[in-house]
Amino acid sequence: MSTQNDRPYLLGHGDHPVIVLHGWFGCAESWGPLLPHLDGESFQYVFPDYRGYGNRKDEAGVHTVAEAADDVLELATKLGWDTFSIIGHSMGGSVMQQALLKAPSRVRALVGVSPVPACGVPFDDATWQFFSGAVHDPSLRRAIIDRSTGGHLTGTWLDAMTQRSVDESDLEAYSDYLHSWSKTDFHGEIAGNRVPVKVIIGANDPDLNSDFMTQTFGKWYPNFELQVLPSAGHYAMDEVPVALATEIEAFLKSH
Repeated sequence: MSTQNDRPYLLGHGDHPVIVLHGWFGCAESWGPLLPHLDGESFQYVFPDYRGYGNRKDEAGVHTVAEAADDVLELATKLGWDTFSIIGHSMGGSVMQQALLKAPSRVRALVGVSPVPACGVPFDDATWQFFSGAVHDPSLRRAIIDRSTGGHLTGTWLDAMTQRSVDESDLEAYSDYLHSWSKTDFHGEIAGNRVPVKVIIGANDPDLNSDFMTQTFGKWYPNFELQVLPSAGHYAMDEVPVALATEIEAFLKSH
């Protein structure tokens, strides 16, 4: 899987366009394990990087979820997509909701994979130090990934995920996005939106869990449904890609 700044990776030729957004630790390449299981006959998927990540690592920006959403909408326009669905992992969950806020008539459906809600994430002081310290300390990045997947996955995978995060993100962008996705609260502006929303989480993610999703997404979106994948944590595209693709596409085909 490879992209260029102005030509992100495209998969499929179906008549349902879908924009797929990565998380704080990821990049467009993060979705690689999912690609063999996607239905290119029914859908056309695009996998962009944010400014400061992947093939846009050196691109200037203010690195906020609002800016990322503007870039998503600009990309859709360049592709000739008047309407489309959006999948967002983790931080991408905030970005996809910002895109909905900015262009509600263009968004067909949202799928959040362990998504950050529109209220951000309320860190206590210790957790904030843990996450903000990960900007400069790869061992803390590894510890966060380990915690968010239940603390039982192979160290080889944890090491690879950590190294990709370091290699594929600019430090300033990584820091800026943390402040943006964790502290940006716009839930009052999207509450009541009737767009179909499916949230898919892993049972082994201790923080972005069922209760948190029900109290956020479940309260704000009337057409909300929740799916818990029992064998996954925060990174379902790595942990259970076949199950994730099945859940995503069954939902999108119904809308």
